[in-house]
Amino acid sequence: MPTLRARLAPAASTVLVTLLGLSACSSGQAPSGSSGDVHTVAGKMSLTYLQKQGDQEYFIGEAAGAKAKAAELGVDLKVVNLGNDANKTVSEVQSAIAQKSNGLIVVVPDPAVGPQVVQAARDAKVALLTSDDQICTTGPAPASCAKGDLVPRIGFSGAQMGGEVGKRAAQEYAKAGWNAADTRTVSAWKQDVTVCGDRVKAAKAAFAASAGAAVQNIDVATDNTPTGAQDKVAATITANPGVKHWVVWGCNDENVQGGVTALQNAGVGPNDIIGVGLGAYLACKDWQSGKPSGMKAALFINGKDVGALAVQTMYDRLKSGKDFPAEAFAPTRMVDATSWRTAGVSCG
Repeated sequence: MPTLRARLAPAASTVLVTLLGLSACSSGQAPSGSSGDVHTVAGKMSLTYLQKQGDQEYFIGEAAGAKAKAAELGVDLKVVNLGNDANKTVSEVQSAIAQKSNGLIVVVPDPAVGPQVVQAARDAKVALLTSDDQICTTGPAPASCAKGDLVPRIGFSGAQMGGEVGKRAAQEYAKAGWNAADTRTVSAWKQDVTVCGDRVKAAKAAFAASAGAAVQNIDVATDNTPTGAQDKVAATITANPGVKHWVVWGCNDENVQGGVTALQNAGVGPNDIIGVGLGAYLACKDWQSGKPSGMKAALFINGKDVGALAVQTMYDRLKSGKDFPAEAFAPTRMVDATSWRTAGVSCG
């Protein structure tokens, strides 16, 4: 999981709005679903932001950005840390609805709860928006969901982010001058999270297009945590004893940090590792020390921008009836040991 003003994607279709019933209703009447019949909130607006992994640096920033935007707009905002508990997602959604929240912004720990979350919001006629990760209205797997059945999302473009990661990895690979025969790329991600798949797929394609040589890739299924990635990459290293050089990317900084740590623990030196993170909030910890690291670069994604944009998007929907965009994206920036501080990366 994180600066700048977002470029909004095209507005979501009326069909999607109809399906989800995505409007809050100050009058208590159910909206008909057409964009012209959206009921707005005339008085004080109350929103709830429900986040997975709320103690992770990116999501801390996201909450801070959301709170700052809410204060600017005069919105009452409650932020809930769901951790990694899918069951808590459903109960906290129900609790927010019972507390008369006008709108819900959700980052789900597990996309499988998507249909339950959607149904609860639809039954209560409460506006629903996701940030970061997608959920589907009709099934547990966003990857197999029809595009029109995805809940509108605020975040980053997985394809754009992955492409930047793959491009930078290819540049580092060319600079290193390694032999493709004894090099492997590692793609590490939680494979049921759609946005993760988008990022990794784009990274692979960008690397292949720019590396100048065909390097064998190894897909590693993880739980998107540093320790989970470390364990899985460690097993991958053991299964590939002839490999001298490693390029690591993944869904987020956690996967890359875990992979780099596993390689270093296995005796692979920093000069034989190219890790390109996605987030920069963990990569910067390596750079803070000033010691050589296998983490060569990371794409900085600013959670504050996503949180602020999500609140603004929900506010516009409930205050003026403006349709949700299908997706809205915040921009990104590649950083490394020489540039992360000036880029504004928060490294707690």
